[in-house]
Amino acid sequence: MNSESQLINKLMPQHVAIIMDGNGRWAKKKGKIRTFGHRAGVKGVRASVSFSLKNNIKVLTLFAFSSENWNRPQEEVGVLMELFKMVLSSEVKKLHKNNVRLRVIGDTSRFDKKLVEQIRDAELLTANNDALVLNIAANYGGRWEIINATKAIAEQVKAGSLDSNDIDENLFNGFTCCSDLPELDLLIRTGGETRISNFLLWQVAYAELYFTDTYWPDFNEDAFKLAIDNFADRQRRYGMTGEQVS
Repeated sequence: MNSESQLINKLMPQHVAIIMDGNGRWAKKKGKIRTFGHRAGVKGVRASVSFSLKNNIKVLTLFAFSSENWNRPQEEVGVLMELFKMVLSSEVKKLHKNNVRLRVIGDTSRFDKKLVEQIRDAELLTANNDALVLNIAANYGGRWEIINATKAIAEQVKAGSLDSNDIDENLFNGFTCCSDLPELDLLIRTGGETRISNFLLWQVAYAELYFTDTYWPDFNEDAFKLAIDNFADRQRRYGMTGEQVS
């Protein structure tokens, strides 16, 4: 029985986010340089998109490049940027053919002109697709997002178009990157680390967390299914008791 048929009767998350970790260590174990692992990691992206489409997951958010990743060796950062351009060139038409909407969340102002244009063109091409929203978090940080939203709200208060007494969770959420999408249900981190690393800090409030030792280049559809199996066996209580939600 394949993974798709096994999941038919399971509780499926609507929004899954993944911290794609372990590329460098995967490469090191094979006697290769770190950038070899980043290139191999494209397989994990393809597998995750394929799995999401087959299993009716509505939103997949992938942490591709954090605002802190600029501190990595210059050569590695350069390879990551070129890889991002290459993937946009080679994968966007496939995404469009499969009715996937691509969005990039994060501060793109630091990227070079060519990459910004590629992002814009990819988002425009896929804007009306509705089988899956694929968010790529690039030059993204959870604290950056919260500060960005706070500044936007403060400007409206300053301009007199918003009363500070009207600020609540729903209003604040409207200024975040995923405001128009289903709430985050499941956050997966590959590579054996057990931290959130400044990813989706606002959205992760009631998400289920799943950590796996599998390195990102080895994260295939079967590995994704294990995460979904784990998610489906949990009871999500949102502050209530188990008896209240059962």
